[in-house]
Amino acid sequence: MTTEITFPVNQQEVTNFSKDRQEPQWFTDLRLSSLENAFSLELPKAEKTRINKWNFTSFDFDAKTSGSGNFSDLSDSVKSLVGEEKNIQNLIAQKNGVTTFQALHEDLKNKGVIFTDLTTALSNHEELVKKYFMQDAISANENRLTSLHAALVNGGTFLYVPKNVEVEVPLQAVYSHEGTFGLFNHVVIVAEENSSVTYVENYLSEGSHSEAVANIVAEVYVGDGATVRYGAVDNLSDTVTTYVNRRGQVTGRDAKLYWALGQMNDGNTVSENTTYLVGEGSYGDTKTVSIGRGNQSQNFTTNIIHFGKHSDGQILKHGVMKDSATSIFNGVSKIEHGATKANGEQTERVLMLSEKARGDANPILLIDEDDVTAGHAASVGKIDPLQMFYLMSRGLTKKEAERLIIHGFLAPVVNALPIESVKEQLYDVIERKVY
Repeated sequence: MTTEITFPVNQQEVTNFSKDRQEPQWFTDLRLSSLENAFSLELPKAEKTRINKWNFTSFDFDAKTSGSGNFSDLSDSVKSLVGEEKNIQNLIAQKNGVTTFQALHEDLKNKGVIFTDLTTALSNHEELVKKYFMQDAISANENRLTSLHAALVNGGTFLYVPKNVEVEVPLQAVYSHEGTFGLFNHVVIVAEENSSVTYVENYLSEGSHSEAVANIVAEVYVGDGATVRYGAVDNLSDTVTTYVNRRGQVTGRDAKLYWALGQMNDGNTVSENTTYLVGEGSYGDTKTVSIGRGNQSQNFTTNIIHFGKHSDGQILKHGVMKDSATSIFNGVSKIEHGATKANGEQTERVLMLSEKARGDANPILLIDEDDVTAGHAASVGKIDPLQMFYLMSRGLTKKEAERLIIHGFLAPVVNALPIESVKEQLYDVIERKVY
């Protein structure tokens, strides 16, 4: 049985969109071939979650916004995330894919750092973008949603750090969404040999909240001896169906990639985070926290795949489910043949706060090499009534006791996050979602 698929954008509209943005021909060709392929490809397989009836194709492609480039015109929500204008050095702000503010410190420009929106990068750094855009970490034709993403990408950021350059201050991007707009955001980060950078991004909903789609892809490339710290706080509204796929290609010897992910969307979300540890002595660390509430359904899959000898992969995920929310936490540590002396460890824990909430933790080890170490742990449970009794007997209300227990449950992950600004933002979001 075939299901008829309809998209709100056709090939002529995609061609016109690409032409209006003055994109190079190869990028236009990629858009058109990907749109055609999307009709025949299947949805990604989300383990234990049925996503075939989720809304991935009903959205408005007209941004209905413009960017003045003035900090004063940014919304209060965005300003609260980035701080005062006098302290802004490195920031990209976008609304519905349109760049509304952009700043990069002159010192970093002089060192060859590129931090700009994807449209500008295609114009000014075409060959560099072409070298990395959906080449190794992720393919346009993996599934229907990656193909649709490649066809309709309408926002995002390109970050390039040259050899031996250490960026000591975090670079921040804020992507806000409003109305029925379909956000197809793409982030590319490249850290050359012996470089280092910290990148922090926020996704948030503003204004009117209507049924919409967010299709987000990020790809990170880490060279020899380089270090990338990637922090994200996703906080889209309950009317937005989100597909997010973040990939890391750690190809360099002794290269390191740290993910700090606060996945706090209120709508249905399917998320995949994959790190390929290719270089000898490469290191990947993924820490994820999530709170589900209402009737939302979530599926989080974290993969660390070892190819390099002496590679080390760490996964730590904690989730809290409220109301009637359901969540699947999948963790996969895969050690390929030849990755001798590799180490893979993972922990997934889910706390359920109500009778109707559901959580499932699935740690998986796939080992194709003998001389390795690997381990996993998982737990799913409810709040210990003895803990509640003890706290309430000390004068706390039920809500206050629950709040303390939730913070205590998430603290091992939040406190271990390598990016201070992500910690602070997560504490604020957790407070709002708990109450």
